[in-house]
Amino acid sequence: MNEIVEELKIEKMIYEVRGKQVMLDSDLAKLYQVETKRINEAVKNNLEKFPERFSWKLTDEEVKGFLVKNFDRKIERRGGRYKEPRVFTEQGVAMLATILKSKIATEVSIRIMDAFVAMRKYIGNNLIEQRYINHLVIEHEDKIKLLENSFEKLETKKNEIYFNGQIYDAYSKILNILSEAKEEIIIIDGYADKSVLDMIRNTKVKVILIIKNCGNLKEQDILKYQEQYNNLHLIYDTSFHDRYIILDKKIFYHCGASLNHAGSKTFSINTLEDEMVKNSLLEKLAKIT
Repeated sequence: MNEIVEELKIEKMIYEVRGKQVMLDSDLAKLYQVETKRINEAVKNNLEKFPERFSWKLTDEEVKGFLVKNFDRKIERRGGRYKEPRVFTEQGVAMLATILKSKIATEVSIRIMDAFVAMRKYIGNNLIEQRYINHLVIEHEDKIKLLENSFEKLETKKNEIYFNGQIYDAYSKILNILSEAKEEIIIIDGYADKSVLDMIRNTKVKVILIIKNCGNLKEQDILKYQEQYNNLHLIYDTSFHDRYIILDKKIFYHCGASLNHAGSKTFSINTLEDEMVKNSLLEKLAKIT
């Protein structure tokens, strides 16, 4: 008897329907070693002992959902159609055992009660763990966001070197940098040309481009660009030798080559982390922007 019950694994026969843990009449029949119709006859002859909170027949929708969820393993098939299965809650199983009145029913019912208790404990523990996790997330939401921002900064603060010939890799890196901006991009590149306009045209933020008067960017290019995109503020200044990309006045990149020549020769893109250097650069920009 015990071997039969162990082999059938009662916990795997307990399902959730309408928010309650239940067992199918066909599974109970296997455990009690009777036909399924015997189970249903017991209920039919004692309807007053089986209110709906103890036992009920699944609706067509519940049957379909059950079949989808449990791969058609548990519903009996008669004449090509699924017979309406009946399910029993823990109280329904206990009541059924008193009606069947057999040694097997008594022994199996005890095992079933133990299985229901075990399932409740398992579900309860998991709910407690999930609630604890949810509580931690809510309680420490600000700290989690701070950590996420720190990780994002670590990801962006990578110094990279590109060798001659890595034209697309360098171009792609610059586009990725520009896409990080939330409000404003400042590009300092005395020799910027039309290719830089191609890089910034898909950005959704304000772009300040600082170039030399004798730069490679033609006035006609600028006029045509502004007619369509109108996100560019151009400043002529000859006091910068190096190239910089500044995002939202917070993230600073130093670029060893003009953006339009990136990858044609070996150069590097580095982040500036020294706050004094960044503040000095911002003070300089404040005077010309």
